Parts: sequence; C-alpha cells; structure tokens
Amino acid sequence: MSRIPTPATIDAAPAASQPMLEAVKKQLGVVPNLFRLVSNSPAALEGYLGLSGALAKGALPAQTRERIALAVAEINGCNYCLSAHNYLAKNLAKLDDAEIAANRGGASNDPKADAAVRFAVKVARERGHASEDDLRAVKLAGYSDAQVIEIVLHVALNTWTNYINEVAKTDIDFPVAAARKAA
Repeated sequence: MSRIPTPATIDAAPAASQPMLEAVKKQLGVVPNLFRLVSNSPAALEGYLGLSGALAKGALPAQTRERIALAVAEINGCNYCLSAHNYLAKNLAKLDDAEIAANRGGASNDPKADAAVRFAVKVARERGHASEDDLRAVKLAGYSDAQVIEIVLHVALNTWTNYINEVAKTDIDFPVAAARKAA
C-alpha cells in the first residue's frame, strides 16, 4: 500500500491537477497510479508532464527512451518503474524480451542504442560525472550534442520517478517486474 495517499479518481485529486489528469487519461486511456500520486502536488505534476512532453518531442526515438528508462529503473531498484517500462517497452516501443533484458542489464543488442544506454548508466551510477571517454563513445556512436543532453535529462527524469515511487511505495498497476538488485 502506498505510503502517500494516491487519489482514487481524477475527481479526488486536487482541482488544479484534474485537467492534467484528464489529459493523461485522453492520451493513455487510463491514469496510472504514478500520475495520480504526483497529482497531490499540481506543481510537481505540471513539471513532470512538461518535461516528459518536451522530451517526447526530442531527438531520441521512443525505443531508446524506453531502453534508458529500463536501465535507470534497474539501477535504482524501482519495481514500479520497471513494471511500467517493461510494459511500455513491449507494447508501445515493440522491444523484444532479449532487448528488454539487455536494457535492464545496462546495455542494448542494437549497437547504436547500446552506446546511449551505456552512457545513461554511467551518468546514473556516477551521478553525472561522465568521463571524456564516456562522452566520446556516445558521440562516436552517432549521437549529437542535443541527443547527449536528452539522454542526461532522461536519466534525471527517470531517477525522479524512481525516487518518488520508492519513497511512496506506489502500488504497481502494471504487470509486475521486480528489480534484480539496486546498484
């Protein structure tokens, strides 16, 4: 059970959060627990949706964004995010089980995506202290400066959702996937 109350419905959320939750429902067809939990703070929900929406329009493909989310959730030991991103990786990004397993292990079976995932893992584990070699490797794989910046922001955004879900112990509303271990 969540340690921070999760509004059971859109109508039970703070009034300022309700239009944003309605937009989530329109886009996804449902309102996952994470969004309803974060709706306790309309400012936090607005910030989360704003950054998520902006990054969705960025230069990284959806598959790479999901790969990064899986790697970061595994590092942080967040079962909610692993469950959500396993589901999204399979059903929206169309990644296969072998790729999802590689992503959770901090890699990818796709050579270019592998560079992005490995860089994201380095950023997450080293708290942003990536080396010259780390940056050179991701750029040599074909990632632009803009994409490198987006990789870092995806690490930050996913770390934020991992942390809020771990603090709250958000009830998992996706098929459950458990972290192997937190780094």
